[in-house]
Amino acid sequence: MTETTETTTQTRSGRSLDAVIDEARGHLGRLGYSRDALRHFDGTWRRLAQFAADRGVASLSIDLTEAFLVHCGVGSSGPEAPAASGQRYLTAAMRCLLEFQQHGCFQRRRSAASVRLPDALSHVLEAFVRFCTEELRIRPRTMRGRRHHVTAFLMYLASRRVPDVRSIGVETVSDFVTSRCHLRPRTLAVVVCDLRSFLRYLAMEGVVPASLVERVPRVRVRRDERVPDVWRAEDVAALLAAIDRGSPVGKRDYAIVLLAARLGMRVGDIRDLRLEDLRWDEARIERPQTKTGVPVVLPLTEEIGDALIAYLRDGRPPTARREVFLRHLAPFEPFGSNDNLYHIVATYRRRAGIELPKRSHKGLHSLRHTVATRLLEAGVALETISGVMGHISPETTRIYTKVDLAALRSAALDLEEVHHG
Repeated sequence: MTETTETTTQTRSGRSLDAVIDEARGHLGRLGYSRDALRHFDGTWRRLAQFAADRGVASLSIDLTEAFLVHCGVGSSGPEAPAASGQRYLTAAMRCLLEFQQHGCFQRRRSAASVRLPDALSHVLEAFVRFCTEELRIRPRTMRGRRHHVTAFLMYLASRRVPDVRSIGVETVSDFVTSRCHLRPRTLAVVVCDLRSFLRYLAMEGVVPASLVERVPRVRVRRDERVPDVWRAEDVAALLAAIDRGSPVGKRDYAIVLLAARLGMRVGDIRDLRLEDLRWDEARIERPQTKTGVPVVLPLTEEIGDALIAYLRDGRPPTARREVFLRHLAPFEPFGSNDNLYHIVATYRRRAGIELPKRSHKGLHSLRHTVATRLLEAGVALETISGVMGHISPETTRIYTKVDLAALRSAALDLEEVHHG
């Protein structure tokens, strides 16, 4: 199988552009892409093939795709340049083709939900999901990511004509990890961890040798690799001021942003916050954290209390649902478990004209980082900040010691009111 895989890769890299396009077209169809998406990719690739033929180029290369994108106006401005969405589509089509040429597959970036796996692989996936859910009691949020990563691996097997999981070899595992090299190290480490979990399950079932688990490549992630993204105090103030607190949606969004910007609550905890978590008589918010299950108690300050009351009285749709925050379109359901509420921050950030560094995170979680960093700047001990943030270990909190503290100001919380169970 190893020789076959290597031969296939070498053959594909030496084939004509037309042949690579034909194979890639069939591969995307098996991935479950919509008819419109396939039409878009096919049309763009035909234009690329004509562009190459006009220049006497017969094979695919990075230089060819870059020249084609320049020819199409990608990266330029003016009346002849494609719209931003068109630029993204053109770039995606080129990236897909190059990735297919290199790895023999293209991994869907956003969702594996619509992927059509062969029956043999699909049955194995469902059995693994049942095992993780029923035996290991893996949380739904964790299980969604794990299923996505294992699905990507199984689709990779299908694209390599691996008939079933019994045929998995060391080279196949290594090649799959290599095909995910476009991911950030921290994300790739999660993919590898989930893959190792899947192979461990197969070994337990006697399907693959236990030694295969130890042969999964390891991804080294430096603990201090990532620096938290921090907002300036004036930008946080501008963000809050941009919210129209006269409308029901504005009342909701103002309360949501306050919980992140003042208390540093996680998106999942804000999204899952329930009416019974608001202890009005005791002026506190008490709930088990969505991510860890560990209870945390935070102060229900006057500012946050007023915002919540304004929303609950005059903004929240009438419903029997116990979640505090709801969508404001019928049937007025809570936000989905995959919704990170990024659109809320993005809307008011644009309205306020706030410019943040291009590569920085700009959602609610960055506001959480800002709270932690301000507490550190105020001289609060890491152990105390760990309790405020709901970190299980103070080591997780040490990342904030790398932030430049000179531009930061006062802490947002009364720390004596914070309890971490």
